Amino acid sequence: MKLSKRIEQNIETIKHELQNSSDLVLREFDLNFNQIPKIHCALFYLEAMVSNSQVTNAILQPLMHEIRDFDERVSTTFIKFIQESALTIGEVGEETELDKVLLSIMTGNVILLIDGARTALTIDVKGWKHRGVESPQTEAVIRGPRDSFSEPLTINLTLIRRRLRDPDLVFERITLGKRGHNDIVLAYIKNLAHPDLIAEVRKRLQKIEVDVILDSGYVEQIIEDDWWSPFNTLQDSERPDEVVAGLVEGRVAILVDNSPFALLVPATLNSQMMSPEDYYVRWPAANFIRIIRFIASFVAFVTPSLYISLVSFHPEMIPTQLALSIAATRDGIPFPSYVEALMMELSLELLREAGIRLPGAIGQTIGIVGGLIIGDAAVRAGIVSPIMVIVVAMTAIAGFIIPTYTLSFGLRISRFFLMIISSLLGLYGLTLGLLLMLGHLATLTSFGVSYLSPWAPLNIHDLRDSIIRSPWHRLKHRPQYTSALDPTRQATHTSKKRKAKKKQS
Repeated sequence: MKLSKRIEQNIETIKHELQNSSDLVLREFDLNFNQIPKIHCALFYLEAMVSNSQVTNAILQPLMHEIRDFDERVSTTFIKFIQESALTIGEVGEETELDKVLLSIMTGNVILLIDGARTALTIDVKGWKHRGVESPQTEAVIRGPRDSFSEPLTINLTLIRRRLRDPDLVFERITLGKRGHNDIVLAYIKNLAHPDLIAEVRKRLQKIEVDVILDSGYVEQIIEDDWWSPFNTLQDSERPDEVVAGLVEGRVAILVDNSPFALLVPATLNSQMMSPEDYYVRWPAANFIRIIRFIASFVAFVTPSLYISLVSFHPEMIPTQLALSIAATRDGIPFPSYVEALMMELSLELLREAGIRLPGAIGQTIGIVGGLIIGDAAVRAGIVSPIMVIVVAMTAIAGFIIPTYTLSFGLRISRFFLMIISSLLGLYGLTLGLLLMLGHLATLTSFGVSYLSPWAPLNIHDLRDSIIRSPWHRLKHRPQYTSALDPTRQATHTSKKRKAKKKQS
């Protein structure tokens, strides 16, 4: 539907389409211009979504007062004159369709209607309240930047621009959601990210047909390769530095308005096991931390199942002294080891979720005090053995080391699968379960990239930045799994100069 020339009809239509909502503000006024008779105008905007000071100082004051002092003859149309000579706002557009006018109002713009014109001016003076830039909550580091993404999309784009001043950086905006009309930004570096990857991400985004997108998690679950897997095939991050690092590797980022988490594609198990801090400290320390992280993830994944297998099916494989100690602690326990392990693991998950849902200070108290009290009370009551409490505590501590929160979900779910199959077949079940999980991970892909890259298929080049990280002067090329158009990350002559200096000395 096109706008009418009669401003009264446009006002009634807009009020009717927006259900005459209580937060819809209508401001009518007249333009007094010495060369043109008095013209009736109207402003439409949603209360609390615009900056009231800018509406007054940058729109109403120039139109109602300052325009009277303009003595030159208007050489263009009156709409163009207001847009180019009267308004002091940087972003002003024109719309002739009612649907786009309504959408502009709902996104926080001010609409200027002029009697006798079929064109409305959209004026960007957004000014709603929002949370400021804070420290990351799920990806904390000791050394590195302390800012994180926030809900407003413009702030998130600014945080990326501050770090990546590349003219080839592209922010491609897409509107999704039949009712929400949410802004999604596709970010990539032109002439670096592979065009096929960009086209595939854009294609999947454009196929999304939902009412509203409230968080980037909606997008992640709709466009992922394997929705039935417990492991996520898109990497989410609230850190701008990690997103920028992914962009310069040739990956593509997806940012959603009103979401503090960005998505990176493609994603691998190796990339999600990396922490930004691994690149901010020297390579020996980074390698030490990475080795501990991979060992801890394996411990969190396997330890309860291994305990069930050895105690219930293969006690002869336990050293004699340790077996006697375990048997002594289990004396009088009414439950078999697998029931004991499932009870304690479920209790741990309950405490973990309760600590997250409660307010910060209370949540930490519940997690610590609840774990101590329940564990001690269960041991004193003879329900579980002390060794089981130790196993569960080791599993929980090791699981917290995983840097990506969503990846830890997949490991936590798979751990219960291994515990169940181990309680049925012992070590044979544990071995079978590990082989099934390894086969499942080998079949996963993220936008055409193997989830186990660079280990399967084996890529010697990318092994330089996997479990072991090479020194920075050895990381001359970008990861090959991204298929970046420019594979060179740093000049190759840097290491040659260093070697020449060593020979001279």
